[in-house]
Amino acid sequence: MLALNPKTYERLVRPLLFALPPERAQAVAEFALKRPAIWRALSPALKARAGGPCVKLAGLSLANPVGLAAGYDKNCELLPSLAALGFGYITGGTVTVLPQPGNPKPRVFRYPREESLINALGFPSRGLEFVADHLARGRAGCGEVPVVVSVSGVSVDAIVRCHRRLEPLADAIEINVSSPNTAGLRAFQESAALSELLQEVNRDRSKPLFVKLPPYANERTARDGVVGLARACVDNDAGALTIANTRPYRDPRLAVGSGGLSGRLLLEDTLRMVADISAEFAGSVPINACGGISTGDDALRALDAGAATVQLLTGLIYRGPGVAKQINRELAVLRHGGR
Repeated sequence: MLALNPKTYERLVRPLLFALPPERAQAVAEFALKRPAIWRALSPALKARAGGPCVKLAGLSLANPVGLAAGYDKNCELLPSLAALGFGYITGGTVTVLPQPGNPKPRVFRYPREESLINALGFPSRGLEFVADHLARGRAGCGEVPVVVSVSGVSVDAIVRCHRRLEPLADAIEINVSSPNTAGLRAFQESAALSELLQEVNRDRSKPLFVKLPPYANERTARDGVVGLARACVDNDAGALTIANTRPYRDPRLAVGSGGLSGRLLLEDTLRMVADISAEFAGSVPINACGGISTGDDALRALDAGAATVQLLTGLIYRGPGVAKQINRELAVLRHGGR
């Protein structure tokens, strides 16, 4: 039980996991999470509300605004256990139509001092049918915690196939058009191409649709490009925008030379993007702030900037299974007692 406390996890458990290479440490965590009965038993100790009313996100009711971002449970094998960790919602995937191994190793490195990671995974996936089978069997074990599934591909047909197959099994679908580790996705980082994709998805859509957007650099043209993508999403009735994906970053240790940066190093960029997009659309589209969130203060800053919810992944790796409860507790204190 002590390891559920983020401070205890950071002192005792994280050093053991971080003695292993990142993907091996992830395998150890997944081994533990594949025992859902344990996490169901621990669930009462891991749940906490953020001290406010129930959160609404594109028609979904959330117990709290802290969500798990895509990328932790790529094949939707761990959903019941992750749902027990106190998140307001969880995101599985990212899912591709066909099984694929991802990029060559080494492809993940930690930056412990900055509580950040770089990955060049490149969508390793066991494929659409494997995920559909596990999602169908695991969804009931998630109780009232909404399940979002992230999907992607390098063609309209591939993304539409994933959406149509998985939407009946999930509460919402998040389309990822922004991974820096998959070159073919850049085609959808043009407003016209993204609109075409969303129009095709909308032909057979009945549940909320989120779109995960790329980050932008400091240059005005890059910002305007992302605003254009956001406008395409709004014009095509996207239920929410996830802002944003990892930031492209070079690290010569990676087999492919570059990857996506995540963790605390992204926080200020995330807050700036959330504020910009929220102001641009006058708060008319919900925003999931994703990038650098690991504390209640981080979450409150994102919510104050205009986000409806926050998503985290690297924060779970650095702060452990009690992170969602801790953030919600801190949010409650900040909201009622001030900073």
